[in-house]
Amino acid sequence: GRKESVCVINCKTVLVIGGGGYVGSRLVPALLREGFAVEVYDLFWYGRFLPDHPNLRVVEGDVRDEILLQASVGRADTIIHLACISNDPSFELDPALGKSINYESFIPLIAMVNESNVERFIYASSSSVYGIKEGIVDESRSLEPLTEYSRFKMLCEQALAEQASPDLCWTVIRPATVCGYSPRQRLDVIVNIFVTQAMQRGVLTVFGGDQLRPNIHIDDMVDAYLAVLFSPADTVSHKTYNVGD
Repeated sequence: GRKESVCVINCKTVLVIGGGGYVGSRLVPALLREGFAVEVYDLFWYGRFLPDHPNLRVVEGDVRDEILLQASVGRADTIIHLACISNDPSFELDPALGKSINYESFIPLIAMVNESNVERFIYASSSSVYGIKEGIVDESRSLEPLTEYSRFKMLCEQALAEQASPDLCWTVIRPATVCGYSPRQRLDVIVNIFVTQAMQRGVLTVFGGDQLRPNIHIDDMVDAYLAVLFSPADTVSHKTYNVGD
């Protein structure tokens, strides 16, 4: 007989675009443990750190390859979109490449989703869309991105709200800076930088010292995606949430 852990949620398929990255390589195993069938679509620039599992399909592909991506979208009930050039310095190395991946590929993806049987779509935006603010920053605050990376995150949010089918349950997540261990580790985010400095040199380097930066542990980031997935559609549909600490 089939093991209880295999496809226990009516074999719902979650497509994680960018599922081979820092957050994805922690999120995908969590989705599999919860009984989802998972498809990961990723270029795996930094290696493949995903488990072998009977409910996991892996597609090595570029988000700009519309034909290949459309095939994955056609198999999905839910999409979690994580793929991007994922920080300002990386984006600035090749702004045209960053724009093509972070924004231009997103517009045809919305059209694919509108023509598919996808029921839910979760987009990983960024808390950086707010720019610099004083006081508590909740979801009602104005968006004033300071970099091209942040601006394209904002534009993707707007495109999703304006172009997605009214029947699609879409949710935007604006994460703080993620920290903590992942098989596909990142050492360019602030808490992980501090840990690396502490372990290697015993000294932390701080530029300035008066600034504040929101962070979130990767375990909590994964829990946030699961919370959205397990929430009733009418609770999270067409909603935007800050996720941080």
